[in-house]
Amino acid sequence: MTATARKSTPQTITAIAGAKSGGAVVQMTPRPSPRLKLGSVLKTMMRSVLPPLVVLIALVGLWQILCSGPGATLPPPSQVWIDSYDLIASPFFDNGSQDIGLAWRVLVSLQRVAVGFGLAAIVGVALGAVVGQSVWAMRGLDPIFQILRTVPPLAWLPLSLAAFQDSNPSAIFVIFITSIWPVIINTAVGVRNIPDDYRNIARVLRLNPLEFFLKIMIPAAAPYIFTGLRIGVGLSWLAIVAAEMLTGGVGIGFFIWDAWNSSRLSDIIVALAYIGVTGFVLDKLVALVGSVVTRGTAKN
Repeated sequence: MTATARKSTPQTITAIAGAKSGGAVVQMTPRPSPRLKLGSVLKTMMRSVLPPLVVLIALVGLWQILCSGPGATLPPPSQVWIDSYDLIASPFFDNGSQDIGLAWRVLVSLQRVAVGFGLAAIVGVALGAVVGQSVWAMRGLDPIFQILRTVPPLAWLPLSLAAFQDSNPSAIFVIFITSIWPVIINTAVGVRNIPDDYRNIARVLRLNPLEFFLKIMIPAAAPYIFTGLRIGVGLSWLAIVAAEMLTGGVGIGFFIWDAWNSSRLSDIIVALAYIGVTGFVLDKLVALVGSVVTRGTAKN
């Protein structure tokens, strides 16, 4: 073998062989491996992070200016930092009883939300499928749902306390009854919008009602279902904070009420920040799950 042959690459040898056999010569070039461009990643992060950061700094600065005067009734950010430094710097401290960090209080509230919202998701999807699939069920139940969904969350609390005789199941019921309506309504709309071709395929395949529900109805209505779940999880987080203000316990809602009774306005502001961030994370988690399940086709 000559030195030229030893230096030839497999692509070159293939091209020479094709030329000798009378075929077309094709230039074989290796596909470049994808590389992560740091510049584009930084540019994307700047576009998504910089605008809200600038707005937040501007709002905090305006808050500092407006609340620093002698007649201000609310504490400025600098005073909040001084008064509530322990709550900000140590969210997971636990000294027993009611003396715990805000992170633990948020977790207690999230446990109630998980139970109440989980039940609302299961029952809401099932009822929504029935309402969307049956004309008679829609005519009979839809007006009742439209009336009940307008009842404020705290209006259910006295009835739930009378029925359960305990604050914890009462708060869970308030979460359930508040968050179930958008799940039912959006699921029903999604089921009614299932294309007729899907239903015809189910008839051809002779799917039973359970198979039709799992294999046709749920996947087809999934974008609408997850839209209802996103609305429901937001309402459930609002409901638990309001319910805990009246039922007590160690949740974040009762902490706000107790801080108000003790005139600790700085602690209330810090707790509101925790509530807002937690609600934002819950919404994004449900949206992420919906995007994965529906492959990015969820209704906004």
